[in-house]
Amino acid sequence: MIYCTISPNVVNHTLFFEKINKILESKSIYKLNETVIYLWRRGLPKKIVLDVIQVVKNIRVGKIFVVFICVLAIFTSHALAYADDFHEYEPINEAFTKEVVEASATPPVIEAGAAIVIDAKSGRVLYAKNADSRRPMASTTKIMTAIVAIEKGGLEDKVKVSKRAASVRGSVIHLRAGEELTLRELLYGLMLNSGNDAAIAIAEHIGGTVENFAQIMTNKAKEIGLKDTAFKTPHGLDATGHYTTARELALLTRYALDNPVFSKIVSTQSMAISNRTLNNTNEMLRLYNGADGVKTGYTGKAGRCLVTTAKRGDFRIISVVLNCSSRTIRAKSSKTILDYGFDNYKLYTLLQKDQQITKIEVKKGIKKFTNVTAVSGVEIPLTLEEKNKLKEEISTYAILNAPVHEGIEVGTIVFSIDDKIIAQSDLKTCESISRKNFWYYWHEITDIWYRIMLHPDVNAFTLVGSNRLFHYFCIGIFHAL
Repeated sequence: MIYCTISPNVVNHTLFFEKINKILESKSIYKLNETVIYLWRRGLPKKIVLDVIQVVKNIRVGKIFVVFICVLAIFTSHALAYADDFHEYEPINEAFTKEVVEASATPPVIEAGAAIVIDAKSGRVLYAKNADSRRPMASTTKIMTAIVAIEKGGLEDKVKVSKRAASVRGSVIHLRAGEELTLRELLYGLMLNSGNDAAIAIAEHIGGTVENFAQIMTNKAKEIGLKDTAFKTPHGLDATGHYTTARELALLTRYALDNPVFSKIVSTQSMAISNRTLNNTNEMLRLYNGADGVKTGYTGKAGRCLVTTAKRGDFRIISVVLNCSSRTIRAKSSKTILDYGFDNYKLYTLLQKDQQITKIEVKKGIKKFTNVTAVSGVEIPLTLEEKNKLKEEISTYAILNAPVHEGIEVGTIVFSIDDKIIAQSDLKTCESISRKNFWYYWHEITDIWYRIMLHPDVNAFTLVGSNRLFHYFCIGIFHAL
């Protein structure tokens, strides 16, 4: 059998090679048509498949090997141009070696077209390369598909697979028209095996139509502050007007990882659903220490793409690499910038939520001062050099007029390095302070009178002070009038 001599990495299905053998053994029109349908369903345009079959039909047995190599070359080139995640089982060569590389503070040079590393907590950028250039993002699109579906759908919803979903090209989980799965199962098929058919089924279930769902995705991007991101499909196959940037893809991932359902799905390496075994295409899950997500991608225009998140201790970072030339380069680039982040940065707690910062004088209040606390905490990664240069500046009102209410913003605390702000928090009052009124002064006067009566042998001015006694008397008269 010819397929035994060829690695299944190209198609990931030995049935393709079995059908080629049948064509070579027989020129039956029925078998030819059957193979055309099969190859077309696997992602090749029908015209290309017909051209391949025509070549096979015209050969002689003595030229089988040469023609098969031609068929394989045609299939591979067009898979690269049209299929998404078609080669996710391509071997990774020497991306991860056992040799220890000394950590460097110099930002690394990588082969990805665009890349970024951010801190998951603060969003601070730790590394960037062409991070704001708009690019196609292939199946990393499915990060948005998944989070929209999780937020808008019920995980146990039954989803019926349409003919459109069952016939989509590229990477699939082989859904059949009329088949029913839960939304949860489809989400695993979407994020583990990168199922384009699962993406279509989800889009039709949540949005009614694929086009409407794509608009929902774009609206969601705007909602979370992404200005250079737009969607035309739920699966990420190349389409005009479908793009993002490395920076905004990282920010989208940061948002999605806050959802525990999403986080659980993208960290799963394998599982079984509805007579299918799913295996995660993300090589970083098994190769990189601490990696627990999130999504691979590949199309002809986008190149190899990968979004990764990894956590060590309490420090979680997110990396994005776009437009890599191979799976090996993609993995190596991701590892390099993740290592740079972990090796050079340490997470520091600069401020805790509700931490007391200072006091502010309160004019005409029943208390002279109010405590001021931080609205939010600040936890941010810094290099050792940055930590030594860190400056803190507090700005508040000098005086507050009573009454003062709890929780009002009265200033800011800013952290900067070389005059560049890296983090800040608003400051608020932590208590309410009433204004002094007639009854307050009346209470003070009666209190003074009571003390004088208890000590008749002591001069009143000595007991409470002449200034204070006169002050309260005058204010009392003023309020009485």
